Amino acid sequence: MNRFDHLHKIYREQRVKARKERILQSSRTVVDANAHGTSGYVIKHGENKGSIAGHTSVIHPNKTF
Repeated sequence: MNRFDHLHKIYREQRVKARKERILQSSRTVVDANAHGTSGYVIKHGENKGSIAGHTSVIHPNKTF
């Protein structure tokens, strides 16, 4: 295998891997964060349905107290 063939093979493998990752990312469902005015994730199924998990707090620079 000469240099060009090796470089072409590596390039092709990287492109195939990147394409598979892109397809996988686009097929994932988006988590419903910040829905209904909450900064956490609302659990939709199961015994904890309706509860909020994982609140995120943001320190705002315009708060003086």
